[in-house]
Amino acid sequence: MTVHELSARLLLLPGDGVGPEVIAEARATLELVGTACGFSIEFECAHIGGSAYDTHGVPIRDEDIELARQSDAVLLGAVGGPKWDRLDRRHRPEAGLLRLRYELGLFANLRPVRVFDALVDASPLKPEVVRGVDLMIVRELTGGLYFGKPSEVRGEPGSRDAVDTMVYSEDEITRIVELGYGMAAQRRGKLTSVDKANVLSTSQLWRSVVELSAATHPEVVTEHQLVDSCAMRLLTQPGAFDVLVMENTFGDILSDEASVLAGSLGMLPSASVGGRRSGGGMSGTQFGVYEPIHGSAPDIAGTGCANPIGAILSSAMLLRMSLGREREADAIEQAVNEALLSGARTADIAGTEGACSTSEMGDTIRGALHRILGPASSTRS
Repeated sequence: MTVHELSARLLLLPGDGVGPEVIAEARATLELVGTACGFSIEFECAHIGGSAYDTHGVPIRDEDIELARQSDAVLLGAVGGPKWDRLDRRHRPEAGLLRLRYELGLFANLRPVRVFDALVDASPLKPEVVRGVDLMIVRELTGGLYFGKPSEVRGEPGSRDAVDTMVYSEDEITRIVELGYGMAAQRRGKLTSVDKANVLSTSQLWRSVVELSAATHPEVVTEHQLVDSCAMRLLTQPGAFDVLVMENTFGDILSDEASVLAGSLGMLPSASVGGRRSGGGMSGTQFGVYEPIHGSAPDIAGTGCANPIGAILSSAMLLRMSLGREREADAIEQAVNEALLSGARTADIAGTEGACSTSEMGDTIRGALHRILGPASSTRS
């Protein structure tokens, strides 16, 4: 008889484009883990982004944000696409994602970049440059240019100007920097703070706050790196980095740049976290919104060729951080590695010739996962 030692409540927000396809593979993977390891997962689904606008007239509803609050974690696909590009800013798909992060207090985005040995040749960089890379980008998520006011285009055509505003408070910087130090202390003990302190006032404050925090974390080696030179080092010396902490816009750009190390945007997971704990049956664990870092890729939506690995690895982060299931998270990551070692490749890695479909990649990973978890773990007494 299977004993369900815990029950988790997860909200799925598949979103737009390839989002529903990759989230389906992540869900199937979580269902396998729950069945094999004797705990139950309750899934609820809601709309976000363009699909929410088409269904409800808004990019996310108040009641669906409340569903997220009552969940132990959220698994998100991707939002956006040219279909909705002409909508006003408050109705665009991205507004739903920004509001979700803001309403849930998710001030940090964690983007691990790990290069699997099987894919060292998939990167356009030399194998000796990317082999063994394992870094974490910690991106501030609720401040900076994306939220500053004013932000607008003004005037009449022919004489228009535009303004965006970058604002950061000392408290906003402190909380993200402290999170970065905590992660660095648990990893290899090095933190790189990325800024543009030679030009921007916000970066000058950022660097000052980092230096204050560094004094209280002598166990971590601290370095400051200007964002432009950091962009260069990410492609020439990525192995020199452990944890990188940075403001919102820099993090958005550099984390996408770092995807080239792993061979494809489709490979990388992420977690957005804040200060609160899970709201359901997982008291004491970290609430988070988990998503692959790739976009909605509307040009390949429905073709079955999207890479589900980023979404599946996001489900591993969810298990580890929000459900406290370290062993199962490790097993998913091992299963991904075994699938890649077996030669399984989606089109973004291998090109169209000989590539497997989204579902075939998911099935290959779950086959490896079933072997790793083993039949003995399917029941507990």
